[in-house]
Amino acid sequence: MLTIFLNILLSIFTPPVDYDISLAGNFGEPRPHHFHGGLDIRTDGVEGKHIYAIGDGYVSRVTAGLYGFGNAVYITHPTGHTSIYCHLKSFSPRIKTAMRKYQYKHQTCVADVKLTPLDVPVSQGQFIALSGNTGNSMAPHLHLEVHDTKSWNMLDPYQFLNEFIADSVAPQAHGFMAIPLGGTFNGSADKQVFSRGGRLTACGPVGFALWADDYMQGSYNHYGISETLLYVDGQVTFHSVVDNIPTQLNRMVNSWGDYDYWLHHRRWYMKSYIEPGNRLACLHADENRGVIKFDEERDYQLEYVLRDFKGNEARYPFTVSGVPAQLPEPPRPTSSAVRLRWNRTNSYSRPGLQLVVPYGFLAADAIIRPRLRRQPQAWSDACQLSEFSLPLMTAAELSIHVNRTVTNSVVDDFDPAKLYITNENGAYMGGSYHDGWVTGQIRELAGCYEVAYDDQPPRVSPIAVSGSRLLLNVIDSESGIATWTATVDGRFIVFDDLEKSSFFACELHESWLQKSGRQHHLHFEVTDNRRNTRVYETTFTY
Repeated sequence: MLTIFLNILLSIFTPPVDYDISLAGNFGEPRPHHFHGGLDIRTDGVEGKHIYAIGDGYVSRVTAGLYGFGNAVYITHPTGHTSIYCHLKSFSPRIKTAMRKYQYKHQTCVADVKLTPLDVPVSQGQFIALSGNTGNSMAPHLHLEVHDTKSWNMLDPYQFLNEFIADSVAPQAHGFMAIPLGGTFNGSADKQVFSRGGRLTACGPVGFALWADDYMQGSYNHYGISETLLYVDGQVTFHSVVDNIPTQLNRMVNSWGDYDYWLHHRRWYMKSYIEPGNRLACLHADENRGVIKFDEERDYQLEYVLRDFKGNEARYPFTVSGVPAQLPEPPRPTSSAVRLRWNRTNSYSRPGLQLVVPYGFLAADAIIRPRLRRQPQAWSDACQLSEFSLPLMTAAELSIHVNRTVTNSVVDDFDPAKLYITNENGAYMGGSYHDGWVTGQIRELAGCYEVAYDDQPPRVSPIAVSGSRLLLNVIDSESGIATWTATVDGRFIVFDDLEKSSFFACELHESWLQKSGRQHHLHFEVTDNRRNTRVYETTFTY
């Protein structure tokens, strides 16, 4: 009975497009710092394809420019799921009207609109938007996500649209990796890529990893693997099923995959063992966390089994001979090395630098070698915590001391609230000042961080202030734009932040302003992340 109910539940959704679905990307593909959270549905390389609601429900949220989604529509369904349609070119007139109504009611230019079930109810198959290329999109397509409404876990949309997607092609493995974890493989304690042919030997604890892709007919794209099993002597030692990922654990993809190898070779080898601090529920392993202990002189029969969501399967057996060997001594840390423990809160300090990495931010122990480069004439010294890229599961707290020689020499209107932390690329990392220190949040320990100062407001220049569209160019090259607002003749009016540009636009025909040929006064105000504000005023005729 339960199986029948689940089959009925999963079959109530229909495709978001009115043509055969072809995928450019699938759910759970490993990416740097995140899993791919949905299906990328092709739109024939063009914008403007009709997008439809996959099920009954109501539009609960409309956003623009958030999370890399570009223009996005959220639909909450009575089944306990929420579908999200991303990278859209434009919304349906009804959704656009509801969005504008909300913005004017709440006097907000930011397009993050929360709607009630009565505002925009939708039926399955109802037109909701036109496909586009907004947000973090390299080419026109529809990115479709399905979340559990209550937990907000990302679910594989494939399980809801399975019958509408053709796939008879099995996954394929491209490479295998051995990662000695106190043991040896082929006589070496180093990580190594190997082929299944020839004699393979091991001694002591060794973990394995796999580089593999899934495929579909009619497409040159490659996709993530839905299910992976590693057998040892006929027993499952590791099993992953990528169909449910908590959003708060998204960055643990860096722990499951060999992030360092990806960084240098752009290939994801996914580990077939679980690091001690990895909390992804889609990973399952034996009592040794999937690490294989080669402690007997005999042949161990290993086999990888790969499956896609349709059940297409590929098998890769190989033999590893257990042999006696001298196990390597653990490396001795140098005097400059600092070990961060995955199972505790880590605190590190030295003159001019303090770091706090709370419990749960690392999936395994890590070695860092902090360095501080003196910069007497800058706002602070520059610090680097790790020589190698070391992304954290979430943000750690970094404090950098401000150079007294600099603060003592600045003009009288020095304001410590204008200080913030930046990295080597000039990115704004936030921060607050207290008693000579600036404290901010970082997610990568290999960055080079220092304190910066921003007391300059954004720059505003007009592009077009006539016709039915007001267009402004707004640039802030330091801490970045935080908020903006505008009025016409003293009354609030919406300015949109245009994707992939520095332009802000007001569509007068979508506003309360009626075309009369009269002159009007525009007041536009923009504030950066250090609360520096620029006011731009002009007149226009409409």
